[in-house]
Amino acid sequence: MKCPITPVPKPRMTRADKWKQRPAVQKYRAYKDEIRLRKVSVPESGARVTFVIPMPASWSKKKRQAMNGMPHRQRPDLDNLHKGLLDALFTEDCQVWDHWITKIWGEEGAIIIQRITTKGAA
Repeated sequence: MKCPITPVPKPRMTRADKWKQRPAVQKYRAYKDEIRLRKVSVPESGARVTFVIPMPASWSKKKRQAMNGMPHRQRPDLDNLHKGLLDALFTEDCQVWDHWITKIWGEEGAIIIQRITTKGAA
């Protein structure tokens, strides 16, 4: 399942964020709403989640071709992207126990969720 949603990391939030309108928190709330609106779902286990981070428009065509599909080794951190997705989908994400998570560069932002079946799994 490929969702054409640009991934947003979970920001560090405080109590004041309930009434303060910080841009990072507003962007994250809009991201959560979009995920729910598109009815994105992630299994508790056996999933490969790939976050596709859009390349900057300032990059040359040559650099864009070279970096498309390559590992993304910058901020945002992988764990914050995963936390942002899980917090948008679950009220309690403690039941999620097995995900393979990756982040790569791409022409457009997206979240790709694939089910992984393993031999001998229950």
